Amino acid sequence: MTITGELFIGNKTLKGENGTLTAIAAATGEALEGAFGGASQADLDAAAKLAFEAFFVYRDTKLEERAAFLEKAAENILAVGDELIERAMAESGLPRGRLEGERMRTVNQLRLFARVVREGKFQDQRFDPADGERTPPKPDLRLRKVGLGPVAVFGASNFPLAFSVAGGDTASALAAGCPVIVKAHPAHPGTSELVARALQKAVIDCGMPEGTFSMLHDSGYEIGGALVAHPLIRAVGFTGSRKGGLALMDTAAKREVPVPVYAEMSAINPVLLFPEALKARGDKIGEAFAASLTLGAGQFCTNPGLILAVEGEALEAFTAGAIKALKAIPAQTMLTPGICKAYQDGVARLVSHDDVSELAEGLEGDAYHGQAALFETTAASFLKDKSLHDEVFGGAGLIVKCADLAELETVVDSLEGQLTAALHITEGDHAAAKKLMPKLEMLAGRLLVNGFGTGVEVSPAMVHGGPYPATSDARTTSVGTMAIDRFLRPVSYQDMPVALLPEALQR
Repeated sequence: MTITGELFIGNKTLKGENGTLTAIAAATGEALEGAFGGASQADLDAAAKLAFEAFFVYRDTKLEERAAFLEKAAENILAVGDELIERAMAESGLPRGRLEGERMRTVNQLRLFARVVREGKFQDQRFDPADGERTPPKPDLRLRKVGLGPVAVFGASNFPLAFSVAGGDTASALAAGCPVIVKAHPAHPGTSELVARALQKAVIDCGMPEGTFSMLHDSGYEIGGALVAHPLIRAVGFTGSRKGGLALMDTAAKREVPVPVYAEMSAINPVLLFPEALKARGDKIGEAFAASLTLGAGQFCTNPGLILAVEGEALEAFTAGAIKALKAIPAQTMLTPGICKAYQDGVARLVSHDDVSELAEGLEGDAYHGQAALFETTAASFLKDKSLHDEVFGGAGLIVKCADLAELETVVDSLEGQLTAALHITEGDHAAAKKLMPKLEMLAGRLLVNGFGTGVEVSPAMVHGGPYPATSDARTTSVGTMAIDRFLRPVSYQDMPVALLPEALQR
């Protein structure tokens, strides 16, 4: 399939004329096939108008038809075949196995939300019948949740499939009955085009209203901001940096009618090593930590960037295990030259910090590769310098040595909101862990034991979210079936004639 570099506006494609962008091979920095035309304000207006008009039809599609549409989108993505994987490999630098798994995650998310739609419980229908004998008389009340309206989705750099054009934000918004306009990520525009064609074809194949899906390229930052500011957009889904998320939140808040921005941003995902677990298997935990830290070149939102533990021989065993494993790990291609440079700068800041010691580096790579690094500091230094709390997006970890569990708890108290917090424990640590649980529940959206947060299961019981700045709204998740709730709102119908009630409430 030829990469055309076009915009997808409803069921049409056209070449954007507001500047151009070129895809870059992550491993070499060389230009890839295709010049992608940036969208203009007129293009955005056309997509938004189509989406708004489509909303009033799409929101009332029969649930079976909407579910079939999501399944058709999944089928069409699989039908793109190996071309999709090869293009994503070139644009992201991610290996084939990772991307094949991510494609299946993308497909399975769409299928999962198809099942959610068929089941219908997401509408949260409620019936409270009238009681004319009561004083005062009680009205007939019925409730259902409806879609918010057109949703803007921003593709993420680190998941070119699962958090991109047809990723979790798009799947959950479409399941909720909301048309979607995607702003493709500039790091993988060719991958985005191939997936957009699959979604556009699904809209046509299933007879969904034109405007149910559109995708725009932005040659700079203008159209991304204008998309959030557009009066016909009703919500925003974003996964990326804190700087980017805050900019979109600010734009949305300044609108004449503000809209919610569901932004998943930065996290360092602390790992708490309790004393008895360290004594029992400190070296093995260290080896596992090094593997998790460097998975995908450390470019996961849930990357375990911070270790908290009580100093002593048991921690030294963990550190030795981590150092040994880390030194053997090759440098890996990072998603973009810009991300690689930012990672290298972050590592350099830690290297030059007076209160931080560098413990180990992974194997060297070239200019486009991220070399893993492990550092340590004291709890006192960590508490004194807030810059040590900043995320270094990549395979860099920081061990914070605490004098005792009381000081470890003080460090936990100092942390910002997180996506995950991991506890490594044995039965002998249960009392100490239980004491910290209330604070950890306030800290992170997902708590896990004897593991690391880099695996995110797409499940009804999954939370991929957390208190600010991990996300903009700690009540939500961007992974799992609860993600649909972000794009719904409740409507109550009081004493409504049956003929005027939505079909689902006519009983």
